[in-house]
Formats: sequence, structure tokens, C-alpha cells
Amino acid sequence: MTRRVARILVVEDDETLRETLTEVLGDEGHEVRGAAHGYEALERLDEWSADLIVLDLMMPRMDAFEFREHQRHRPDAATTKVMVLSAAREIASAADRLGADAWLAKPFNLADVIDSVAELLPRSA
Repeated sequence: MTRRVARILVVEDDETLRETLTEVLGDEGHEVRGAAHGYEALERLDEWSADLIVLDLMMPRMDAFEFREHQRHRPDAATTKVMVLSAAREIASAADRLGADAWLAKPFNLADVIDSVAELLPRSA
């Protein structure tokens, strides 16, 4: 079985990290779009459906908790898998409260992001 090419939305307020994640996941063959905060992510979801959302926990304008509340009310995005990224010490409990499928603590190794994304995506024959 091989990994399926997926649509991934990276929601991260740190521009350098957002661009890095977008590039690295794109290099893995995925279609990736970025958003600087929750409002921008919701706009992206209006025009484009994602298979996975890589979500920063703490962002300006709309944090991960508010974003997830809006996401859950969108029929086309309610069940989209979510991986949370954060430097917060309580990331595991925050990810649990968000109903995230996975989480990674910042700073992280890019190989760990690639591996985590691969584990969350369905396989194809």
C-alpha cells in the first residue's frame, strides 16, 4: 500500500514555520495551503476541502479552540482530521479538549511531522 496524496491546510501564525511546513509537506507530494490564523483558515475551507488540518494552538485573532468550534459546524469539514502543534506545556490535554487526532510539541523535527501526517492519512492500494 502507498500513501495517498492529500490536501493539507497548515494553520500557523508564524510565517516562517507556516511556509516551511507547506514546502516540506508539498515536497512529500501533498497539495498544501496555508493560513495565518483561524479566520483565514475558515476562508480557505470555504473554497477548498482539506483531508488534514495542521493547527497551531495559540494564534492571534482566532485560536485553535474557536477555530475548531466553527470547523465542527461545517458539514464539509466537521470530520476533517486535525493535528495540533504547540509550544504550550499542556499540549496533550489541550489536544484532547480539541478532539485532535494527533499533536506535536514545538520545537519538533520535520521528520516527525512527515511521519505523523503519514499516519493520519488513509492508505491507497
